[in-house]
Amino acid sequence: METVLEVKGMTCGHCKSAVEGAAKEVAGVSEAAADIEQGIATITHDESVNIDDVKQSIEDQGYDVK
Repeated sequence: METVLEVKGMTCGHCKSAVEGAAKEVAGVSEAAADIEQGIATITHDESVNIDDVKQSIEDQGYDVK
């Protein structure tokens, strides 16, 4: 499965890495790709993943996720 999240507050490469790393910490997430210019993160995951857990993990890094 693939889910696209709107992520506010990414401004640099470190932000991109932080968002991707936070998403990948959630069990069942196989890939995460953040796009700074578009303000999105594309999350590839299996069906068992609660996307709210992914959102919370990213928000814990200081970003606003829609």
